[in-house]
Amino acid sequence: MTDVPDDVADVFDARETFVPGGSGYVVETTSFEGHVTASEGEKWRTDYEVTVRAPTLQAATADDVGPAVRDGWFETFERRLEDAPKATRVAVDLDDYTVEEDGEEVVVTYRFSLGGEREAADVAKTFVEYVEGTYVEGIVPGYDYVGVVADLLSAASTGGSEGSRGGTPL
Repeated sequence: MTDVPDDVADVFDARETFVPGGSGYVVETTSFEGHVTASEGEKWRTDYEVTVRAPTLQAATADDVGPAVRDGWFETFERRLEDAPKATRVAVDLDDYTVEEDGEEVVVTYRFSLGGEREAADVAKTFVEYVEGTYVEGIVPGYDYVGVVADLLSAASTGGSEGSRGGTPL
């Protein structure tokens, strides 16, 4: 059971992309964990929060990643993710945007308000996909990647999944 408004639940329930999870919906079409919640906003708007969890660069590799590379990668990733609203088909003004490390994960959170539930569902999906795509584009060559990142790289370069891979798909 979700805690989102009924009109939002109707739209999200009708989409194969989303499945109920926790107090909102989980995005099922990406490898990274994406979660969307919604609550009543001001006037005719609904407030949305999209949270995406991805591995840190160090957690995604079997190698030791030096602090300069880790810090540079994180700062670049954070800057590039600010552009997520430009990837949507509707005008979205972010109410809040954060990128934080939480142990071996990077937690990206977008908060926004919209009046149209269908548009909000599209925006939420786009944000989760944007984080995943930006992550893959920012992979640092020369490391032996493991887990979900290795799977993403393998799928990008071969169309399949091997579970362990070094380098980038380009």
